[in-house]
Amino acid sequence: MGAPIEHLFKNIGIKPNNKDIYVAALTHPSCNANGHNKFGDYQRLEFIGDALLGFIVASLAYELHPEMEEGKLSKLKSNIVQRTSLAAYSRKIRLEQYVRANKSFTIEVIRNSDKILEDIFEALIGAIYIDLGMEVAINHVKKFVYDEIKDGSLADAIDYKTKLQELFQSEHREAIQYVLSNKIGEGKDIVFTTKVMFSGVALGVGTGHSKKAAEQEAAKDALSKMGR
Repeated sequence: MGAPIEHLFKNIGIKPNNKDIYVAALTHPSCNANGHNKFGDYQRLEFIGDALLGFIVASLAYELHPEMEEGKLSKLKSNIVQRTSLAAYSRKIRLEQYVRANKSFTIEVIRNSDKILEDIFEALIGAIYIDLGMEVAINHVKKFVYDEIKDGSLADAIDYKTKLQELFQSEHREAIQYVLSNKIGEGKDIVFTTKVMFSGVALGVGTGHSKKAAEQEAAKDALSKMGR
């Protein structure tokens, strides 16, 4: 299982020194069940990637927002590195296509698992850091988080996305999906419109000046319609 990892390297724009570390970053622990997996799995790389993401996002938030006090910086960071956000980053570059896992973990299962997608995104960051160094890792993370950190609105946001996801995860295995339905304007005037979907049904709609803000508004709208 898993598409050729060379396609991923081309997609994210890196030239690896050690391909095997990326294979490990995209290997689910279920592959170790038979004891014949020479690459290991993503758990150790996830550990270092998680720490790196927190550090990089915190550093960027500190640099870009000298006006923010510690509490808001902390909230901005936590809203950006939360599970649903990291899972969305994984889906953006289709990481589920490259995962090696036990046959019971189909691509569809992985695509619908925010936990697995969060783990492999963190592991990928860890692999890039170990293989290519801190500067390359920072530049890769910036591709996903820079605009949202610079926007800064998530420092004041209630985390409606996590509330909605936790509500559905307690009752359903299938994941919630956020779908960009419209984008108008340019630069500071750009407005995104996003729908939050579950099993093909639109639960809510939101708009914002960043994709993340629009997703939060869509989740807020869905929770409101559900009386939550």
